[in-house]
Order: sequence, then structure tokens, then C-alpha cells
Amino acid sequence: MFYHKGICLGTVLLGTMAAGLQAKGKAVQPNVIFIFPDQYRNFSLGFWSEPGNEKYIQGAPDPVVTPTLNKLAKNGLVFSRAVSNYPLCSPYRGMLLTGMYPDHNGIVENCKIGREAQLKTDAECITDVYAKAGYEVAYFGKCHWQKTEPLFNKEGTYIGSAQSPGGEYINTYDTYVPPGKDRHSIHYFYQALTDNHYNPLCYTGDPLVNNNLPDGHLYQPKKFSAENEADIIVKYLKNSHNQRDTKKPFFMIWSLNPPHNPWTEESTNMTFFKKYYANTTFSGRFLNRENADTTVGAYAPYYFANVSAVDFYIGQVLDQIKKMGLDKNTIVVFSSDHGEMLGSHALTGKNTPETEALNIPFVIKWPGKIKPRIEDLMISVPDMMPTILGLSGLQQMIPAEVQGTDYSSIILNPDSALVPKPKSALYYNTGTRGVFTGQYTFVVAEKNGRVSNVFYYDNVADPYQEHKISGDKMDKNITAMLKKALRELLKSTNDSWYTQGICKDFLMN
Repeated sequence: MFYHKGICLGTVLLGTMAAGLQAKGKAVQPNVIFIFPDQYRNFSLGFWSEPGNEKYIQGAPDPVVTPTLNKLAKNGLVFSRAVSNYPLCSPYRGMLLTGMYPDHNGIVENCKIGREAQLKTDAECITDVYAKAGYEVAYFGKCHWQKTEPLFNKEGTYIGSAQSPGGEYINTYDTYVPPGKDRHSIHYFYQALTDNHYNPLCYTGDPLVNNNLPDGHLYQPKKFSAENEADIIVKYLKNSHNQRDTKKPFFMIWSLNPPHNPWTEESTNMTFFKKYYANTTFSGRFLNRENADTTVGAYAPYYFANVSAVDFYIGQVLDQIKKMGLDKNTIVVFSSDHGEMLGSHALTGKNTPETEALNIPFVIKWPGKIKPRIEDLMISVPDMMPTILGLSGLQQMIPAEVQGTDYSSIILNPDSALVPKPKSALYYNTGTRGVFTGQYTFVVAEKNGRVSNVFYYDNVADPYQEHKISGDKMDKNITAMLKKALRELLKSTNDSWYTQGICKDFLMN
């Protein structure tokens, strides 16, 4: 759904309330911190294992230890049906930053050597909007939105040219984002590359945290990435060396790499492994979902150890916010770019339509403004940008190109009827489109513009999706309903399948 200006005007009153605390008649804008670890599935939020909560999700939760996030969830709004529409690193970041679907933001696949995928330089991102609104804007961690090019020398210094001394790549799947328009108005920038949790490749414009190296020079702290970033964020919050203007509110994004693979002892915070997960016998203790292959998912203890590590270091940052008295007027958002199969369906990784990859955590806490509860609103990634801007009272600054919907009115007032709850969410992948309705997951694959495969899951009757319904087993009425829902989403998002007539014969009949 394209962002509708009428909805924006209709929520001005709520936006005024969301703008922050009232102090002597002067509105105080809220700080915002958006935290998203990579490949953190919703089932690994320990909150779901607490009494009475398991019924809200599709199948059993993971036996993980996440005290920080449990506390955040208990005191915040927890979405049970948040969807990563394209469960892959770069496409998620494109949708989050722009509020647009992949066909419109430039990232239709993972950024990688040999590919053209890149976030559009002229796209107005959430960071641009907050900067225009007078916020201090900071980004920490993994970016993965820049085209991967050989613009470095052999030492990893950014040259900006493929000609000697340039001509080297710094990484296969990600690359450094240089100062300029592609940083999208980020004032304080600390980037970490590579899926190596103890040896990330770091770049920043802050010489006091990177051995006095200028921006564009490779820095390797040789430290667990979540710990390293938490330390730098705490210093940023304290303003230890004038990193920000403390008279202004801040908007901060923290993109952690763990618990993304590799899942090995060398790339795992073994402190938490030994504390919680050292018993690696699979007697149902770790992989308790009925569709899990324990041989394929044998890395579960390492995955969970990094989940617990992430929880711990997020706790350090949230504790600092509280110590400084900023917690009452700071909107804290926790989510992830996509899930992790963890042996379910004998698969690892993500980028599939199954729930383990598609369903992501999404928690928002704002004391005194957002009522703690579990919410069944089916929120998509492009909705997150306008919704967070709406909570900040910045509805009127949401770019016209945004395709997501501002659900801040529902978040602030669950009985609000200003914006209807969506009945479905788009699933997107190369050569594949689909729709998630809650009860059903419907997938259509194409080859040369025509249908090559169609199936759906009944997520209520079959919560572990062990039975694909395809061919003559598909109910005609259910299939017709799902095709209609998919058609409407493709049209409303102006998807390439709609504009190019891909699978048109099937979807229109």
C-alpha cells in the first residue's frame, strides 16, 4: 500500500502526542534506537517461552536465554506476526531504510561482487528524514547496501578507484560506504564488515576509536563485534569526545552481525556457550520444533550462544540509556533482518518462505506512551520506516515515495480505527512471489514469465509446514482467495510482476 497523505493528516493528533514529553509547554522529541541483529529468528526470543506466550506464535519457541530482551518485551509492544518480506540481508536493509519494496529501492538481491544491486543514492531514507528533523543520526555495524566494487588497495584502505593502487575488493558480500550521499545523512558512522565475529573489518570517521586512522582506513579491533560496538555506542551516548550534540535528540541504528553464521567455536562467544549451552546432546533440549533435523541443525548451541551474547551487549547499551535518564523518552525498537532455518525442513540459513525464515521479532518500547502487550498486526518491513517516523511525530515528513503504511496510530491506541490492519503481507524473492495471510503461506515461482511451481501451507492445521499443498490437492476456493490477495499486493506495490505481466495468465484466473 502506498503511503496515503490522508492517513497522515488523520493522525496529526496522535502524532502530536507521539512527539514526546511536554516540559513547560515545550515538546521534547523522543530519541530513537533501532537494534537489529542479523539472522535472529522470532522463535529465539526467550519471551515466547514464558507462560501463556507460546500460543501467540506458530510452533514451539527455542530454549534460549535472553533476559535483556525478555524484559524489553514484557515492558513493550511485541508483534507476533512481523514479516521479513524478502528474508535476505541487503533487501531487508533497502526496505527498512526507504520504506519501499525491492523493485523501487534498488536492492533486488544481496549486494555481492559481480552484481549491480545497490541502494539508490537519491532515495530518501529514514536517516535522511531524521537528519532533516534536527536529529543527531548515528549508524553502527553492518550496512550491506552498497555495490561491491574493487575500490581498495591491498591494505584495505579505500582509494575510490579501480585503478592502481586501487583495484582490490575488501569483502565479497559487503563493502565500505564512503562519506557522501550513499551514507544518507548519517552523522556518526561506525561500520563493521565480514561474517567473522571476532575479526570484523571496521571503518569510521571517529579517529579516537580506530587508532587515529582517518575515515576509509581499515581498522580491526580483534574483539567480539557485539562487545566492540556496544562499547562504542556507550561512549557515543556519554558523548565522551563530542561525538554528538547533546542538545539534539538522537536517531540510532545498530546492526549487529551475530548470530549470523559461521557457527563455529572460533566465531562464537564461548562465555555464553559454556554458561548455557555446553551440553550438545540432542535429546530435544535445543531443537524442539517438530520439523527440525537435528543433524543438519547441529550448530544450534553455537547459534544460541551468540543469541545470548547479543542479548547481553544490548543490555549494556539499554542500561546506559537508563543510567543517563534517557529511557523515559527513548523509543527502543528491536527486530532482525530475517530468521534462520536452524535445521527445520533440513535447511540452514534464510531466503525461503518458511516461517522460521519469514517471521522476525519486532518489539517497541516507549514507557508511558506505548501500552505493553502482544500485537497481531501483520507488519511488513516497508511499514517500519513510516511507523517509527509516525511515533516520533514526523508523519508530515514521510517521503511521498514510501510504500509502507504508518501504523503508529494503532501502536499508540490499539482501538484506533484510523488505519485498518492488513490482511496479508507480500513475500518476495528472485523468481518468486507469494503472500502470507497468517493462516496461509502461498508461493508462486516463475520461469520465463510463466508459472513453474505453486503451493501453499495451511499454518493453522500444519504449524510446522510439513505438508506442502500443491497440484490437485489445492482447494480451489482457498487458491482463488490467495491469488486475489497476491494480485492486489503486486498491483499496490507496482511490483515488476504486475508491470511486466509475469504469471499473469495464472494469477488472473
